[in-house]
Amino acid sequence: MRVRRYAPLALLCLATALGGAGCSGAPPKPDADPNDAPVMLDPPVEPDPATPEPALPTAGPVLIRDATVMTAAGAIWKKGWLRLRDGRIADLGEGDAPAPVNGETVVDAAGKFVTPGIIDTHSHMGVYASPGVWAHADGNEMTNPITAGVRAEEGIWPQDPGFQRAVAGGVTTVQVLPGSGNLMGGRGVIIKLHPRRDAHAMRFPGAPETMKMACGENPKRVYGEGKGSMPMSRMGSVFMVRAKWIEARRYKLRWDQWRKKPYEMKDGKKIPTNPPERDLTLETLAGVMAGEVLPQIHCYRADEMLLQIKLSHEFGFKIRSFHHALEAYKIADVLAAEHISVSTWADWWGFKVEAWDAVEQNLALVQAAGGIPVVHTDSAEGVQRMNQEAAKAMTSGRAGGIEITEDQALRWITVNPAWALGVDQQTGSLEKGKMADVVVWDAHPFSVYAHAEKVFIDGHLRHDRAQPGAPWSDFEVYR
Repeated sequence: MRVRRYAPLALLCLATALGGAGCSGAPPKPDADPNDAPVMLDPPVEPDPATPEPALPTAGPVLIRDATVMTAAGAIWKKGWLRLRDGRIADLGEGDAPAPVNGETVVDAAGKFVTPGIIDTHSHMGVYASPGVWAHADGNEMTNPITAGVRAEEGIWPQDPGFQRAVAGGVTTVQVLPGSGNLMGGRGVIIKLHPRRDAHAMRFPGAPETMKMACGENPKRVYGEGKGSMPMSRMGSVFMVRAKWIEARRYKLRWDQWRKKPYEMKDGKKIPTNPPERDLTLETLAGVMAGEVLPQIHCYRADEMLLQIKLSHEFGFKIRSFHHALEAYKIADVLAAEHISVSTWADWWGFKVEAWDAVEQNLALVQAAGGIPVVHTDSAEGVQRMNQEAAKAMTSGRAGGIEITEDQALRWITVNPAWALGVDQQTGSLEKGKMADVVVWDAHPFSVYAHAEKVFIDGHLRHDRAQPGAPWSDFEVYR
């Protein structure tokens, strides 16, 4: 057998059919290039005219009944049910399920468990796609310490087989981030794991923009040790970041002033004036200061997290999440007061000096302080068992004498990461009106023996362990 080295049209049509789009018909032509519009920082309009990918069809109705339903909203029902309609949770409850209606697919889940879809706040799938070769290394633009204007979305390869493997582990939403080689690495993108031909078509509808930043050893190593240029030190890193924030603040002021008065008066008439010249790097940073772009900061040490918080106060922006954050337990009270989430691992540590002073109770201690703990993976392999990672962190917390409920631990991989990404009003918990991102497990999700039997994303059955469908990627097809 050999791996096929081409992408046959038939398979593309199959993958597209899984996403609900056809393989015929000319794409609509946009009326104008959206990059020419003199408007900065506006969120993408759905559907974006620059994306010819057809929209997903409406999912069929589904009734899931007789399961242990873990809502991640404070309740666990020993016998519960959910009704999925038009991509949303139409209704749910405890006890006997209502009678099915015509056309409704019934999932008998007696003895099984139902949870919200899992969310990973830190992924490089698509930008460091499998197979892991140099040709697929599109996650780090390590040619300048500050590349805030680049976008992870424009480096994603939608055929990455890691996406389908993540779904098989119960994952429905991920944030794809640039790497951590730069101080300001660029914009992340939040995606729903539907098989699509175009990365933009995978975007979580209405999700805010995010920006990846990094401090500590990585930028020092890439530029100071690797190239002998700035930043060579932590103080050099802060100098460069502060200088860029100052520049961005002036840039934002120019745009704010133009927006208030985008014209000049001449002979009693308003004459439109040209907007300031766009700078994609400063535009991202101005979006952060405007609260429209959510900062996600790679930072291990407590002292560096405190320094980043001081910078956020200096320039008037809010940090949404510290990533990795192995020393978050040392400043858990500060992080709780600042309302900054902590996206970290259950027990990955010791691989470099700044990752040395870790404790397995990190997530539990953040929880106990009233913070927002989040399990993330930073791994296309680890993302396949995030349920087990949450279970390990919960067990470690309990072993350390910290009371952690199963609902709290489940929130670490569902509604808390949804909050970190600004989409918690849409997904992350099983509540009426939220997106139908739902997982049916064959055993307790915190068991090492549990498998995701069925995974629904926006009501579409994207994984069925009993009846696996065709691979989404040619790199999973052999002949």
